[in-house]
Parts: sequence; structure tokens; C-alpha cells
Amino acid sequence: MEVLMGLFDFIMHIDQHLSEFVNQYGLWVYAILFLIIFVETGVVVMPFLPGDSLLFAAGMVAAQSNNHLNIVIMIVVLLIAAILGDTLNYSIGRGLGNRALKIKLFGKQIVQEEQIEKTHSFYEKYGSKTIVVARFVPIVRTLAPFVAGIGRMGYSIFITYNIIGAILWVVGLSLIGYFLGNIPWVQHNFSKVVLAIIVISILPVVFEVIKEKFSKKD
Repeated sequence: MEVLMGLFDFIMHIDQHLSEFVNQYGLWVYAILFLIIFVETGVVVMPFLPGDSLLFAAGMVAAQSNNHLNIVIMIVVLLIAAILGDTLNYSIGRGLGNRALKIKLFGKQIVQEEQIEKTHSFYEKYGSKTIVVARFVPIVRTLAPFVAGIGRMGYSIFITYNIIGAILWVVGLSLIGYFLGNIPWVQHNFSKVVLAIIVISILPVVFEVIKEKFSKKD
């Protein structure tokens, strides 16, 4: 419970924590940011790590003159992390195939069938473009490349959409945070902004679940 509360606090006040990281670790903050994004996108059991909110907050912190976080270097580092993360996830799914769905930890299936089904519904709706769309949807973002690997999507198709999705996701959210970061209201209401980002990002999943339930009734 304490771990969950700590994670919640980190996400809700991620701008403050990032500023502390910059002041405390200097250039090592790039490695910390790289690791978080790489793990969140590349390790199928880590979909709960912050993604959207981290990119927004990192851009916001980079905009503050008292920090030494360079927006260009940061975007390049996080682009590499996002592309490599999805590639690792794809490779795991392709290498293990359906056997990956049977792996258990403490008696529980690591990847839940419900999560896989939701990701499949995204593939049915968006096709290969799911790799791009999923970048903006928590949990689906982590599972999409994994499912693409299991389904043996062609690597050339995967890597193309992987790069496009990473550019839109990393550059888009980082620059939004960068340009809004110095607005007083955003600085004083960061928790509300994070909540708004989370709500907006999970709306596609909510719509898919509602749509699926109504289709079953019909």
C-alpha cells in the first residue's frame, strides 16, 4: 500500500520530484528519464509507470530558467528510450509467442487476458496504426508492441509506426509542457493538469469497454 501511495505522490507531484532530481543528480537526470520511459514502454509488466505526465512535466521543468535540463537533449534521449522500449517489447512478444501469456508471478498471470483483449480491440479498429495510437493510451501503450510481436507483425511495418508514434508522443507532450510550463496557473495547479492528462488518455479505453458491452447486449 505504501508503494502505491508513493507512486501516486510521485505522479501527482512529478514536476517537483524532477526539479529535485535535476538539482541533486545534474546530468544523470537524463539517464533517470531514459530509464523510466524505456521500462514503461519496454517491460510488459510495468505499464503503471508514468509516461504522459512524465513527458509533460519534463518539458515543464526544462522551461524553467533555474534548471539545467535542455529540452532538445531531453527530447532526443526520450525518443531513443521510447523507440528502444517498444522494440524490446515487440521482440519479447515475437520471441516467446503465446507462451508469454502463460507466464505467472506469485501464482498470477503476469499479462491479464482482459488487457490483451482490449489491445486486440484497438488492433481491430486501427490496424497497424495501433502502434501510433497506443502511445497515448496507458497500459495499451505497453501491451501494443508486445501483442504485435506475438501476432508476428512485419518488423519493417512495426518499426515505421514505432518511430512515428514515438515522435508524436515524446515531442508533442514534451513541447506542450515546455510552452505551458511558465504559465503561473499551470505551475500552481499541476496536480489538476496531471489528472486531466490521465483522464483524457484513458478515455479511448473507456469508450472501447462501453462499446464492447453494448455490442454484446445486441
